[in-house]
Amino acid sequence: MRRGAARRTMNADQDGHPAPGETAMKDSTHTEQFSSFSQFYPFYLSEHRHPVSRRLHFVGSLGVIGCLAMAIATGRWGWLPAAVVCGYAFAWVGHFGFEKNRPATFRHPVYSLMGDWVMFKDICLGKIRL
Repeated sequence: MRRGAARRTMNADQDGHPAPGETAMKDSTHTEQFSSFSQFYPFYLSEHRHPVSRRLHFVGSLGVIGCLAMAIATGRWGWLPAAVVCGYAFAWVGHFGFEKNRPATFRHPVYSLMGDWVMFKDICLGKIRL
């Protein structure tokens, strides 16, 4: 499924905002098993429609890079748990506060982590708008 096709099938406007009256948290009970990341990524993008959520994910990923750089530069490995907290804190605020869904991390942890970094790359390359 193309990215645009995934977006058109949801109750959201062009920028990914929920349809009027759709404010309760969605119970993302997506149970499909993905056999490849290329099958998973359109689903991942559909869970990241809200621009504020994408921005928060992007900032969290930058924070992860910063914490990892600090750990390497200073030799203080306490930055590593900070990297995890930074990455998840921003992302989860995006999901619970703006997307009104549950992070895919709970159901697809490896593909979700991969999706975070592919989306980060796509944002940097201008393929996904903030």
